[in-house]
Amino acid sequence: MRFYQDGMIGMLPWVQLACAIAPDGDTLRLMRRGDEFSIRLQGGNELMNSRLGGSEEALATLAMDRLGMRPAPQILIGGLGMGFTLRAAQAIAAPQAGLIVAEIVPDLIDWAEHHMAAVFKDCLSDPRVQVRLGDVAAQIRQAAGTFDAILLDVDNGPGGLTRSGNDILYGTAGLQAARRALSPGGVLAVWSAEPDVAFERRLAGCGFDVSTHGVRAAGSGRGSRHVIWVSVRRDD
Repeated sequence: MRFYQDGMIGMLPWVQLACAIAPDGDTLRLMRRGDEFSIRLQGGNELMNSRLGGSEEALATLAMDRLGMRPAPQILIGGLGMGFTLRAAQAIAAPQAGLIVAEIVPDLIDWAEHHMAAVFKDCLSDPRVQVRLGDVAAQIRQAAGTFDAILLDVDNGPGGLTRSGNDILYGTAGLQAARRALSPGGVLAVWSAEPDVAFERRLAGCGFDVSTHGVRAAGSGRGSRHVIWVSVRRDD
């Protein structure tokens, strides 16, 4: 039983605030219940929730810790989501850092600025942050030694639910492109809803030293267990 500020007792219903069509045709729905937000597929599968960002935050903290102190690191974040990874990176990154967020669904940027302004607060106005509309895979392919870290939280990871085209990121060609896009000693960090031994092997085969981390969905240590691979570009 929950108590809300309006004095009502019970569970508030979910209310749909907006919907969007992703480039591949999937319908995304933005839902709200009290101060909780959820982004779901049309069929009901939840992609993200404003109360469950612990593993998305860990994507940034684990990667930045492995990267170490660089005076002006350039960080590419694949997927805006609800901003957990971005905000965690902002809290750590140096004042001269560049934080580039690639988001393929324009409506998600609009939702962040309007419907979910209470969640995002002023993080998008940080002068270090640049939000680019487009596929993160294209940003990676166009780069050469540009980024010190690439943080990917796209779909549900290598075994993603929503976009079959995610193979372009997580397949051999995609991982080789990510390695080329990184500076020497750069870090590729990948979030996943579940383990994937074949993906770990693929990372190693594409020139990365890989460490695997199990993290909980909620920062309190509760919720589903997710996986983050933190991989350092190996320069033989």
